[in-house]
Amino acid sequence: MTGEAGLRVSELFGPTFQGEGPSAGQLASFIRLSGCNLSCPRCDTPYTWDWRRYDRRAEQYLMTPASVLDWALGQPAPLIVVTGGEPLLQARQLTGVVPPLVEAGRRVEFETNGTIAPPPSLAIEGVAFNVSPKLTGFGSGMPASRRIRDGALRALASSGKARFKFVAASLADLEEIAGLQATYGLDPVWVMPEGTSSATVLAGMRLLAEEVVARSWNLSTRLHDLLWEDARGR
Repeated sequence: MTGEAGLRVSELFGPTFQGEGPSAGQLASFIRLSGCNLSCPRCDTPYTWDWRRYDRRAEQYLMTPASVLDWALGQPAPLIVVTGGEPLLQARQLTGVVPPLVEAGRRVEFETNGTIAPPPSLAIEGVAFNVSPKLTGFGSGMPASRRIRDGALRALASSGKARFKFVAASLADLEEIAGLQATYGLDPVWVMPEGTSSATVLAGMRLLAEEVVARSWNLSTRLHDLLWEDARGR
């Protein structure tokens, strides 16, 4: 198999629960792909892209789209979450996975950083995009021109298939979210605390909740962290 033909996979796991956003708590299985076009220092899945700290040979393997599809169809979960890393870096290969999953009656959600517009072959009925643009604090060290891509965000906002989910560490982050919402017409907005432990997640939700209500946004938990802390494959 060549790299062009295969999907670069970090891990396949489930059934478990979708931990974040509008579908939190729903039974789901996960296709986590390897590789990212950003390098966020506070990323909670650095093993998918940070090859200075992690061994690529141990953390990444190639699978054909047909093999990934077979695995997903063998899962009992009605929801398949495609995440990363940044999964839309492998959009071409995913055309052999996502449309057949939808045809088989599965729902598909992408977890994406919002810097890449999905092709029409993936933006189909039965597919949703949970878009998480990276705020200044979370993506410290990266210029806004790298984190915030006008064309991609506008395409996602106009697709009718995107929900916008921001990681916030402080109340000040909400002002940045409001500015992005106004500029790009992002709706609906979900806000979620930063953290990978139950104590940190609960504290963050309590900090953010009242102001999120005041702005008529939605608040997301991080259910997987509440249940299993920072365990991989859950």
